[in-house]
Amino acid sequence: MSEQIVIIGAVALGPKVAARLKRIHPTANITLIDKDQHFSYGGCGIPYFISGDVSDADQLQMTSYHMIRDEEFFKNAKGVTVLASTEALEIDREKKSVLCKDLKTEKEFTLEYDKLVIATGAVPKKLNVEGASLKNIHTVSNLEEAKNIKSFITQGNAANAVIIGAGFIGLEMAEAFADMWGLNTTIIEKQNQALPNIVGASIAQMIRHHLEENDVRLLTDTNILGFKGEDGSVSHVLIDGEEIPADIVIVAVGVQPNDTLAKKAGLETHAKGGIVVNNELQSSDPLIYAGGDCICLPHLLTKEMVHLPLGSLSNRLGRLIANNIAGAHEKFEAVNGAFCVKIFERTVAAAGITLDVAKAAGYDAISVLQEGLDRAHFMATKEVAALELVVDRKTRKVLGLHGLSKNGDALVGRINVISALLNTNKNFTIDDLSIAEFAYSPPYSAAMDLLNSIANIADNILDERVNPIDPITFKELWEKEDDSFFFLDCRELANAEPYLKLYPERWHNIPQKQIPARINEIPKDKKLVLVCNSGTRSYEVGVALQAAGFKDIYNTAGGFIGIGACGLDFK
Repeated sequence: MSEQIVIIGAVALGPKVAARLKRIHPTANITLIDKDQHFSYGGCGIPYFISGDVSDADQLQMTSYHMIRDEEFFKNAKGVTVLASTEALEIDREKKSVLCKDLKTEKEFTLEYDKLVIATGAVPKKLNVEGASLKNIHTVSNLEEAKNIKSFITQGNAANAVIIGAGFIGLEMAEAFADMWGLNTTIIEKQNQALPNIVGASIAQMIRHHLEENDVRLLTDTNILGFKGEDGSVSHVLIDGEEIPADIVIVAVGVQPNDTLAKKAGLETHAKGGIVVNNELQSSDPLIYAGGDCICLPHLLTKEMVHLPLGSLSNRLGRLIANNIAGAHEKFEAVNGAFCVKIFERTVAAAGITLDVAKAAGYDAISVLQEGLDRAHFMATKEVAALELVVDRKTRKVLGLHGLSKNGDALVGRINVISALLNTNKNFTIDDLSIAEFAYSPPYSAAMDLLNSIANIADNILDERVNPIDPITFKELWEKEDDSFFFLDCRELANAEPYLKLYPERWHNIPQKQIPARINEIPKDKKLVLVCNSGTRSYEVGVALQAAGFKDIYNTAGGFIGIGACGLDFK
């Protein structure tokens, strides 16, 4: 008799399990069920459907060869039965059956299984404030809701949009609303930056500046007090001291694992939410597997259990589950949290953890900020990439890399290198990265790749050859107007002259090549703050000054390129 496989959930992981399992275990009888009418679609593409980059919702449900992944497709092309608009009500582990309900006919029925896969995904977190039930307040939770959002906008009913939450979805939706549809767009974030705990403060400041360049207002450290409505629809979002006009609101404050069915069946779940699985993705019942957005997994670097709702992860786990159901014993150890997101003309990407997360996890960590060219300097296609590397001081272990760049592919490629090395080499250090071999040609990188050079900067910091400050700290020191600091611009006069005219008493300029002849102009009794375009010349000046006996030297990492990218230029 054929083995009966039932899969609850048919968006990302579920279809991957079904398709892979049918290829390696063709006699299996596989049934996929999902409570929504739309299934097996690219949920991460929803913001791009709303923006218009993806013209039709059907494209998100198509294969690469333009076939709709509907019930007929799965039956005829994959040999898998799909029951859409069908809700799993209860799992009977003793009888090995699932009680289901056809949501169209309201009829209940039972599916028996030999192996069961739970892929119930995640559910959006909601705001428990006054007016939260008003019309035109949405989450971006499924394809049907995405269609409703786009339909409302395309009818010309909206002029003002408010997005609550500055995570991945919030930032992508801001671009969709502001860029394609020209809506006055505001993002409200309760923490102190965009992408909190995902990128560091400098990259977050660059994100803020780029949003502002594209007429998106970002309010941080801000709580939602409620919603105000007219004729049953939202009209304003209420925050302390302000009512923000809103014709449409997107609530993107995160998601939580949909583990309700698992809890009801007596399966082990984590206190923070999520089904607990072993490294073969079996739940506490070995006949029941779980994966995707409904589970929690150990983090490679913090060792904590985390919830990581990513479509790419779901697909990888789906293949592993299928292999293990078919008799393999493949193992999944941990996640590092690699991601990328497009924000207007910039890409933000990361692998591993930020400085703050590293310190909270007990590492004695430092971070290294670099503004460098992603191609050879003489190539017209070159762009500056901002990178921040996080390193453990004692072991020199690489803990994470995050960055922002206009050339998104170049950035994501480098982040993927770090992600792969983190996962495959648990003792991966800056010394490994410094000498790592990368393919080189001027249209694709500099002769010394950005990853080699940022590792070298980290080495210099750990060996105390340089004491860096980030652009935010540079601006704070400047605004203090503390006479104990001496600001030295190491660029040529043409670059420094505007600042010399604006601040003749405080701004000082000695180009790098003139330092040996003019070193007596630099006071030894003050704290020196050095700056150039990118931080390279000022670093070399700092080394020379250290050798000459100067103390308390601070080099501005990223230089004026970083200051400008953060929107902190003070001319």
